Amino acid sequence: MSAAAGKPSRSASAIVASTVSGYHLLKVDGYSRTKGVPTGERIKSRPFTLGGHRWHIEYYPNGQKPEYAEYISVFLNLDASVATAVKAQQKFSFADEETNQAPSLISTVNSYSSQQGWGVATFIKRADLEKSEHLKDDSFTIRCDIIVIGDYRAEDLLEETPPAFVTVAPSDLHQHLGDLLNTEKGADVVFEVGGHTFAAHRCPIASLQC
Repeated sequence: MSAAAGKPSRSASAIVASTVSGYHLLKVDGYSRTKGVPTGERIKSRPFTLGGHRWHIEYYPNGQKPEYAEYISVFLNLDASVATAVKAQQKFSFADEETNQAPSLISTVNSYSSQQGWGVATFIKRADLEKSEHLKDDSFTIRCDIIVIGDYRAEDLLEETPPAFVTVAPSDLHQHLGDLLNTEKGADVVFEVGGHTFAAHRCPIASLQC
């Protein structure tokens, strides 16, 4: 049996999720005037489309529930009726927080049914916002990064061909040069040293002078 016949066959495949990513900016202009909105009441953004679905952001100036009354709550809502839940990932940050907006920071996958939303009930305490640099001229901007997950598909992975190695025999150049010197075959120059003559070859001598 040959060595190749003894190797097990190999194959590989991958499950790939098609995705569409983007973000929406929501500017709250006149923050101090929104503080009068009661806890549990929301202010909706304009609808926008991403990944073939319509969405909107809900801003709760005094928290989504009484236990979050000292916080600002923000949620991403699917602004449509769907027969099958839409899978998506979302992350809220302030628009001026560039280091906190990498897509790799979005981890949890949520299922959005008709008119359903997911978000952060404790996005930031109002007291902390009012002391931060995010609030300028009574306004701030929230960024919502979104990844909408589409269909899943399976693909074959091509097996990588291992690199070919060529065995190179040890050099025997020194032996050939020695044979030329001993046999004087092909000699084309003669040196006279101390009354003795030596046959040699121009090319090897020239290479030593380079």
